[in-house]
Amino acid sequence: MAHQDVVENTRQWLDQMVVGLNLCPFASSVISRDQVFYAVCDATTDAQLEQFCVDELQRLLGANENDIATSLLMFTQGLEDFDAYLDLLDWFQQVLEQAELTEHVQLASFHPQYQFEGVAADDLSHFTNRSPYPIIHILRQEQMTKVLAQVSDPEQIYKDNIETLNKLGRPKVEALCPWGV
Repeated sequence: MAHQDVVENTRQWLDQMVVGLNLCPFASSVISRDQVFYAVCDATTDAQLEQFCVDELQRLLGANENDIATSLLMFTQGLEDFDAYLDLLDWFQQVLEQAELTEHVQLASFHPQYQFEGVAADDLSHFTNRSPYPIIHILRQEQMTKVLAQVSDPEQIYKDNIETLNKLGRPKVEALCPWGV
């Protein structure tokens, strides 16, 4: 699949699910200001996937936050298996910790088959983190701290997201997220 198509599919998911359902109340501002960097990876080996993550982390940290506020790393192949994706995500988190970068960035995770541990497989809550491709979202910690300071109960966001999906109902949620079915 062409990189342009991957980016377009991801933008549609953001518009319909993330912004459209207000699953992330912070997303619309960076999207409307065109401050999201979309990085597409076709790599399949662990070494290539890891290098891609490091390169994109360096890109984000080297950029002015007004130009690139946040980065979405989209993987077109090699991470279809959710466990393989989680292995890369864990590796990336360890890199951040070892490099003492957790004060500067944090990771958010999305996958077509995302499933929260300990939650029934058919629970709609999984769709809060389901996306058309495996995605690692690199967020600037300083920006998140500023935004979350304006939210009285950050934990309520997740609860509200689940309530939103439950109100929509399975048929509508699955129509919005056909890859996650």
